[in-house]
Amino acid sequence: MAAIAAGTGNKTLVCQDPHSYGHSDIWHSGNPFQSPSSLLFMQVSLITLVTQFIDKGLKPLGQSSLVSQILGGVVFGPSVLGHKKILGQLLFPIKGALVLETVASFGLMFFFFIWCVKMDVATMLKTEKLAITLGISIFSLTLIIPTALAFLLKKYVPMDKSLANALPFLAVSQTLTAFISIAVLLTDLKVLNTDLGRLTMSAAMFADVAGFTLTVVLFAIMQNKSHNLFNLVIILVATVLFMLVIIYVLRPAILWMVKHAGNGSVNEICIVCIFLFVLLSGLLSEFIGQHFIMGPIILGLAVPEGPPLGTALMTKLDTICLTFLYPIYLAVNGLQTDIFKIDMQSLWILCLVLVAAFFVKIGAVMLPGYFYNLPMKECFVIGLLLNGRGIAEISMYNLWTASKLLSEQEFSLMVISILVVNAILAPLIKYIYDPSEQYQTGRRCTIQHNKRDSELRLMVCIHNNDNLPTILNLLEASYASRENTVTVTALVLVELHGRARPILVANQPYDDLRSGSCNANHIDNALRQYARQNEGYVSVQSFTSISTFDTMYDDICRISLDSGANILIIPFHKRWEIDGTVEVSHRSIRTVNIKVLEMAPCSVGILVDRGTLSASPSLLMARAAYYVAVLFVGGADDAETLAYGTRMARHESVFVTVVRFLLFGEENSKDRKRDSDLIDEYRYYNAGNRRFEILDEVVKDGIEMSSCIRRLVDYFDLVMVGREHPDSVLFQGHDHWSECPELGVVGDMLASPDFATKASVLIVQQQRIRGRFATQSLNPMPNRKDQLVHDVPIDHTLSPSCTISVDK
Repeated sequence: MAAIAAGTGNKTLVCQDPHSYGHSDIWHSGNPFQSPSSLLFMQVSLITLVTQFIDKGLKPLGQSSLVSQILGGVVFGPSVLGHKKILGQLLFPIKGALVLETVASFGLMFFFFIWCVKMDVATMLKTEKLAITLGISIFSLTLIIPTALAFLLKKYVPMDKSLANALPFLAVSQTLTAFISIAVLLTDLKVLNTDLGRLTMSAAMFADVAGFTLTVVLFAIMQNKSHNLFNLVIILVATVLFMLVIIYVLRPAILWMVKHAGNGSVNEICIVCIFLFVLLSGLLSEFIGQHFIMGPIILGLAVPEGPPLGTALMTKLDTICLTFLYPIYLAVNGLQTDIFKIDMQSLWILCLVLVAAFFVKIGAVMLPGYFYNLPMKECFVIGLLLNGRGIAEISMYNLWTASKLLSEQEFSLMVISILVVNAILAPLIKYIYDPSEQYQTGRRCTIQHNKRDSELRLMVCIHNNDNLPTILNLLEASYASRENTVTVTALVLVELHGRARPILVANQPYDDLRSGSCNANHIDNALRQYARQNEGYVSVQSFTSISTFDTMYDDICRISLDSGANILIIPFHKRWEIDGTVEVSHRSIRTVNIKVLEMAPCSVGILVDRGTLSASPSLLMARAAYYVAVLFVGGADDAETLAYGTRMARHESVFVTVVRFLLFGEENSKDRKRDSDLIDEYRYYNAGNRRFEILDEVVKDGIEMSSCIRRLVDYFDLVMVGREHPDSVLFQGHDHWSECPELGVVGDMLASPDFATKASVLIVQQQRIRGRFATQSLNPMPNRKDQLVHDVPIDHTLSPSCTISVDK
């Protein structure tokens, strides 16, 4: 017989002949699913398709990926489709369980390894005092209170024997705050890069040190079936020695291989050796009486995070482990979940313990948070996040089930509890916590509303060295003097590779101009040179943000808020090469820019850099003439652009031309009159300044405006334009051709590869306060006589510096 099944209690033993498959293809009237490999391919395909389908359906509801991946297994398990024996035995027969579980366990081992490689142990050991206090409070209170409640229920409430034996262990399991589970949840919620996310990760990392130690001791006790104290000590001593071997033997060996790989990269032999070390560490863990994932966890912590090794491992393992093998393990546990084996008595007893542990953990965060003056709302959100459960807890319950510590009922209850908790947490946290709220300030942070003699605060974001020449020209053109100082905050943006935690660090300050290091990178040297050329008038502070593109916008907005920037300059996601070809630097940069435009607490400028196409000399070093065009159509964004251009005109080497487009036939409109008042005030402010001129262009439609821009644009090094404009016939039909709508109609036209020009472009958006322009938010009914430019008399007779009227 190919398979002989014999029932023993509630388990089924399957005996099968590995040589009995013969021809299992359809051409020989065979059943392909009799082959273990064919059966595995079908099962993995089904699991992947169903989990992806469920994930797509639940994402709009705010659910995390863990919920859909567990549900993908539950659907095929005895709780849903598998409840019908015929369907369950056809798709997921008992004889194929061992192969599927082995593949899932293999994926689990590498999943834990790769996440531990991302973990920065040095940062964890330098955890701030608040995070350490939170970790201690969480671990101690959730260990004492739920465990005490479990023993009280065990003593005074009637329950079945298996639950009575397992209840204290289940209560202790609530003490564990696995940083891997928390990191996955924070990543799904996209709050890993916020201050709250960083504090949550730090507290989880510190609490997980105690939790991991407790888990190792508990597993050693479970493996000591003879209850011999000497054997227990031997297991624990062997575990400690094994950790020391990894730290002092394998880690130096890995570092030696990386060092001798050459060229600052990691070769294939090194990667293969590390994969082999992962397998051997799992094998040795089993030999010394521990679970096989302990070795990969310790090895992952010992491997240096970040480039070059951490980044190389991420490149090789990230997709296969995190998006393929990880869902399979979760689905396999869903397959083993049977809700029909849960009785109501056990359900309410366990629910009582779990709910108590849930609120105790929140209280354990709020208690120290009160003494550290942490807002109670943030404490509550951190408590919710630290209640997140995931793959670490599921693997522990799986282990306890295999050790007969949990029955199928308790295992099903715990998997369902993880499913329910995560299903509630994700949408609840998204509802009560919006990271962008901290950027919604009530004060105006714009150039237009900045007083004439006050300090100008600029923030520039730098992705790579290619944008530096144009950025330096822009900074120099912003005009720094004794009366008008400039503060520059530079943020170097680096994509996160090989790390779990995003990093935001302050670089070497540039106030001490003599403290330059010969090892400073190109960006540091360029910023230091700018500060040296304007010594006494400019102060520069630099930061480096190492994070994923999904959360990078948070660091940008937070630094701009803390620095009080008037305008934030971010680079465009396309790059012009010297031969005129256009390449996309990174598509995710566009997403970052869109997020920044939505959330920034100040004005924003997107810099389209074509500096490589022009041979214009450096404004900073050569003091050559720098020609700037300000395209003015109307609206708050153009007003901000005009204010910036007016400040540039005070620089002795910068020539600014304001090109104002007037729609023929709308001479008496209210918007035209208000824009004329604004233009007149800036004309008065620049009276006598030959480097500032205004050109009026009367046009009838968007085609004439586009032709005029094409005719003029090549005379300038930099073209500035507002992002959005009031509704006008000038823009009708143009929005349908927009390739990058985030730039606006005119900005998109100027940034198009089809627009032949060598001029760089700065698209400016004035600060939005609660979704409205700064002027609208604070003065929704502006009077025509409102002061638009500071320190300019309103009723004074205006004398233009230069006005050119072009008759059509």
